Amino acid sequence: MSFSMFLPVALALVMFGLGLTLTGVDLRRVARSPRAAVITLACQMLVLPVVGFGLVLGFGLPAELAVGAMLLAAAPGGSSASLFSHLAGGDVALNIAVTALNSVLALATLPIVVDLSMTYFLGAGKEIGFQADKLVQVFATVLVPVALGMWVRHRFSAFAVRVAGQVRIAAVLVLAIVVTTAVVAQWTVFLTHLGGVGLWALAFCVCCLVIGYLVPRVFRVPREQAIASAMEIGIHNGVLAIAVATVVLGSPVMAIPAAVYGIVMNFPTAVAAFAFARGKGRRVAAAEPAGQG
Repeated sequence: MSFSMFLPVALALVMFGLGLTLTGVDLRRVARSPRAAVITLACQMLVLPVVGFGLVLGFGLPAELAVGAMLLAAAPGGSSASLFSHLAGGDVALNIAVTALNSVLALATLPIVVDLSMTYFLGAGKEIGFQADKLVQVFATVLVPVALGMWVRHRFSAFAVRVAGQVRIAAVLVLAIVVTTAVVAQWTVFLTHLGGVGLWALAFCVCCLVIGYLVPRVFRVPREQAIASAMEIGIHNGVLAIAVATVVLGSPVMAIPAAVYGIVMNFPTAVAAFAFARGKGRRVAAAEPAGQG
């Protein structure tokens, strides 16, 4: 199976795993208390592209890599955000619901960011063909598996709960394969620009984690939801970004920032999750009455 054929299958598996963990209860709970979700989505769709753009200019990325970086910045949260949120003590239900909602909203927002980025970095009349029909196909590969996973969770809940962990592990392995394949396919470009793209990816991930936590806290969002927001904003759907770059834009070079990010983001995210978990542990210990173990 070629990479172009494998990529939609990989993306569908990742999103099916997300659907297995999502229930109508999660969506209704977010709808009843939408402040955290609205703040997270606003940061993700409005603030992060601006931050990504500033960092692209700061690190002086070449034109196609700059567009690829902006594509990643506009991508919705990744399905592994819920896993890191769980480890960090965050509100996992918020992660799951916001990831699903943002995957739908990105159908409108992502093309705008990419189109503006292509015009700015590549120049008028030099844009790589943006094929709307292929974009719709890519997002169908996102939304249909999520809906199917939700249906399986609703119809066969015991089975869904039993296999959700296995599907998540498979999704992580698939992500690793996609990232590795994208890097190998553009090995020369990867090595040439590893320093600039790697530093951009690291700086972007750290900024996302900080913004994702501090902005909700400024608006007095509970700590558990702020942690979930940090993980949701800090972890982008790299598989989707790679799919859009290669399938829709026909530019494997534009997939490099997402591939590099898929490797780099694990380090600051793991550190943040560990710090959040320790902070939660200290709060629990401090709240215990004297004399209790």
